[in-house]
Amino acid sequence: MNQPLLQVEAITARYGSIPVLHDISLTVVRGETVCVLGANGAGKSTLLRAVMGSQRVMTGRILFQGEEIQGLRSEEIVRRGIIYVPEGKMLFGPLPVEENLLLGAYILRDQKTIQRNLAFVYRLFPRLQERKDQPASTLSGGEQQMVAIGRGLMSNPQLLMLDEPSLGLAPLLVDEVLDTVHRLKEQGMTILLVEQSVREALDLADRGYVLQTGRIVTQGPAKELLQSDIFRSVFLGI
Repeated sequence: MNQPLLQVEAITARYGSIPVLHDISLTVVRGETVCVLGANGAGKSTLLRAVMGSQRVMTGRILFQGEEIQGLRSEEIVRRGIIYVPEGKMLFGPLPVEENLLLGAYILRDQKTIQRNLAFVYRLFPRLQERKDQPASTLSGGEQQMVAIGRGLMSNPQLLMLDEPSLGLAPLLVDEVLDTVHRLKEQGMTILLVEQSVREALDLADRGYVLQTGRIVTQGPAKELLQSDIFRSVFLGI
């Protein structure tokens, strides 16, 4: 395996006095798509927030490109090249689509780069270009998720972390959003994905980790995880 872009080394985290993550370690190599799976409350979103600096890490280390980042402010982590697209989209509903997208480029100063990134997002999501002047609140759930992902792409991330991008979407829109993730993967984007559509996530991921009550219970190549006994136990009840 190549040198990891992201290394999470034996981190623990808690909400108040309640432990949430226990001795979690994972790696993401540049160009990989890695998925994190688990039931509700397993600690998946907490793990992404810990990487992003919005969840305090009690013990352990988080390294990005070989440098420790735990303890840095979220803005500094963004400037280093990590983008987190949270569950729930968190758009500015009254603002037009294009203004929501441009908010994702706040760390950039070069207007040519910003416009190039905007053109890339519109190629990825042609529907957003058609609706660029509409308030984000008037879009469908699937279109709003496209805006959230597009906003994340506006800053040229080296690592894109997606938290439940298909949550609450109709099945047809789930396929559309995950197809977008697949296209980003094909273009070389490094992705850390938390996703409720387990089989679909493993179909597009290179590797996966399974969390159960804040602990990693198994990990490995995605295709092998689909066949593992612990996967069948956690997700299929077998």
